[in-house]
Amino acid sequence: MRRIPIRRSTTHTQVDPDPEAEQRILDGLNDKQREAVTTTEGPVMIIAGPGSGKTRALTHRIAYLLAAGKAQPRDILALTFTNKAANEMQERVEALVGDDARGMWVGTFHSSFARLLRMEGDKIGYSEDFSIYDTADSKRLIRQQMKGRNLDTDVVKPRSVQRMISSAKNEMIDPQEYAELARGDQQEIVAEVYPAYERALKQANALDFDDLLLKPIELFEQHEDVLEKYQTRWQYVHIDEYQDTNQAQYVLARKLSARHKNLCVVGDDAQSIYAFRGADITNILNFDNDYPDATTIRLERNYRSTENIIRLADSIIEENDDQIEKSLWTDNAEGEYVALMEALSEKDEAQKIERRVRDLHLRDGMEYGDFAVLYRTNAQSRAIEEALRKENVPYRVIGGTSFYERKEIKDVLAYLKLLVNPNDTASLQRVINYPTRGIGDKTQARLQRYAQQHSLSLWQAVERVEEIETLGTRAERAVGKFRRLIARYASKAGTGSVPADELARDLIQDAGLLSELRKEHTRENLQRWENVQELISALAEYVESTEDATISTFLQEVALMTDQDEAEEGDDKVTLMTLHAAKGTEFPVVFVAGLEEGLFPLEQATQEKAELEEERRLFYVGVTRAEERLYLSWARSRYRYGEQTSNTRSRFLEEVDSDVVRTEAGGELEQQTDRFSAEEGPSADYDEMDPHYYRQDLSGDGGATGSSDGLRRIESTDGGGGRRVVYDEGHGEIVPGAQVEHQKFGRGKVQSLEGEGDKATAVVFFGSDVGNKKLKLKYANLRVIG
Repeated sequence: MRRIPIRRSTTHTQVDPDPEAEQRILDGLNDKQREAVTTTEGPVMIIAGPGSGKTRALTHRIAYLLAAGKAQPRDILALTFTNKAANEMQERVEALVGDDARGMWVGTFHSSFARLLRMEGDKIGYSEDFSIYDTADSKRLIRQQMKGRNLDTDVVKPRSVQRMISSAKNEMIDPQEYAELARGDQQEIVAEVYPAYERALKQANALDFDDLLLKPIELFEQHEDVLEKYQTRWQYVHIDEYQDTNQAQYVLARKLSARHKNLCVVGDDAQSIYAFRGADITNILNFDNDYPDATTIRLERNYRSTENIIRLADSIIEENDDQIEKSLWTDNAEGEYVALMEALSEKDEAQKIERRVRDLHLRDGMEYGDFAVLYRTNAQSRAIEEALRKENVPYRVIGGTSFYERKEIKDVLAYLKLLVNPNDTASLQRVINYPTRGIGDKTQARLQRYAQQHSLSLWQAVERVEEIETLGTRAERAVGKFRRLIARYASKAGTGSVPADELARDLIQDAGLLSELRKEHTRENLQRWENVQELISALAEYVESTEDATISTFLQEVALMTDQDEAEEGDDKVTLMTLHAAKGTEFPVVFVAGLEEGLFPLEQATQEKAELEEERRLFYVGVTRAEERLYLSWARSRYRYGEQTSNTRSRFLEEVDSDVVRTEAGGELEQQTDRFSAEEGPSADYDEMDPHYYRQDLSGDGGATGSSDGLRRIESTDGGGGRRVVYDEGHGEIVPGAQVEHQKFGRGKVQSLEGEGDKATAVVFFGSDVGNKKLKLKYANLRVIG
């Protein structure tokens, strides 16, 4: 590798142009990539579609600046979002121009500005050895501030306060402004804690992760000479993944590029999927307004995927209003049609995916590592994992632990294990004080000491809690209450009088697990709550499909499924991950699962245009991970929140280019946009393949008969064979055609009823955004409104 000649002087370093190196850097670039590389002056926005060679264009641009003599390495600032991306950028530039590229300042936003603060932070009161607090450190410090002010950390959790302070910092809202804007009890508490937290950080000579972006802004605003120093030094500022920047990052980019105006941002608004982390898509959408003299260059040629996949992706994203105009294209082969797989349930969907993976592996010789299964929520991995494990297909879960290894799942399983084997000490220790019930470390230590002194198991010590003199009255009561809870459900499990899934659902409700997860409305807690519901769904499926199913036999099945000995070592494994985790990856074969209304797009996202468009961008990101083959799947029914729901396929499937999609049978995709007409509702003629629907004549009158659970059941048959069924839950009569309200899904119309007693169910249409839901009346708590 030829090194770029550098001429040094007493004032600064100059780089002599190297025409040979320039040409080598430009060789192999397409016209648009070459334009992106050679347009070096002024603001530049490079819109880089998926698979368009974005990293290649960015690294060659930096190398070109050096080879053309326009900049020294120290003149260049390049900011990314991951250390992996930063290291790759540095290595690629060095490979093009030699070791002198090591003088560049390349890194993530947080690492780069932490480095700057080490050198300049003393000007705003921080020594160079300041600590950086992670989320756990921050929560611990916030807890201390709350306790010092006698704020109940059980009513408002420190992690909730930490999240709200972090969100405020991302939006550059300081404690004083937050206090002025605060509304409601929770925000008032945050307004009280926020300034105290900031003072405590300062006293500890510490910064949290958000401060690593905010403090440089404070430094630059208070010390213009420092800002001028770095404005002068960094003549060329580059920002990768610009669509993912937040407000603080936007301000830093604007300040640092204000002198030379040479700001180059690279990104794709169509891949902006991190709003929940504070990313602001308007930063990239408004770039031309912020920098009126900017040059916009579009990298639209895709090198990754087949023509059919690209056509599908383009048809997805064109439905969004808020976007920068672009059109993907490729010279690659047309390739296979995109396949749409329709399943009866999530279990059937998982089995179809597994069979297709095995077929391509055995028939076409594809490696398991060539496959990726993408889904909207972590809870969806459970059925897919089970299908793959059953057939010994190796896999790995990215962006999260295996379903049965997740904390919330282990917590529920520990409760269930105690019902079968109370002497399981590990399970007992895991849940005896979770959720918190006043059995702290000291109480547990005294229980353990008593057990050891009397040669008892820990549970046997719990059974004799009244005999342990070292325990106080409050602790004794808490342990006794826990003992009665477990004993009550253990007796039910032993008799088999209650179905295992209902027993488990009631137990975790009484134990307080669900209410614990619902205390805070965070994305993480919602996912944990959904995972617990998914476990109950798995148990319900097991009960339905297994003769003489019990808690004990289910736990045996789970123990086998969590045996890691089945998984092969190495990288040749099917990859399972959420769509968010898939960004930046690519695979020969991709499955996008769960394309149903209410799941993808998520139900809550359909209420706001901006959120729905982000869901569509997420779909776009998912399909553009595929190189050769793409499979889309949906399930007519799916267990969610412990109930089996009837689904309509996602609106996204009605929007795609149907010319490039084929069903499993090879037929064309028939789009059914009428499903989303809220006025008409679903058709009365349901598909015969769907066991949850039946045709129904609603005429006739009837008389009442009793049912075992007190619900009133009225049935009659008219001359035409019509059937009318009525249930009364004390909230009014639930009949086909009734208008009802559900706490989660909102208002809907009852379509049909079936079953009686505990098994009574209703199919309710909740409008185009939610679709049909099949609900057990025992748990649905529907309120009749008309």
